[in-house]
Amino acid sequence: MGTKLLTIVEAAERLALRPGTIRKLIYQRRLPSVKLGRSVRLREEDLEALIRLGLHPLNDRRRP
Repeated sequence: MGTKLLTIVEAAERLALRPGTIRKLIYQRRLPSVKLGRSVRLREEDLEALIRLGLHPLNDRRRP
């Protein structure tokens, strides 16, 4: 099992976001998470996918 799990703080540092923003993305189900007891962890692959695919707002007003 070579999957690296990151804490919310570690994920926030990698994405240059605040931990609260990461928690919000998890709550909105826009970022998958793994719950281990009372701890929440994020798979490194999921962060990479988020970066690769980009994060587009649901109410994008730029659409024609």
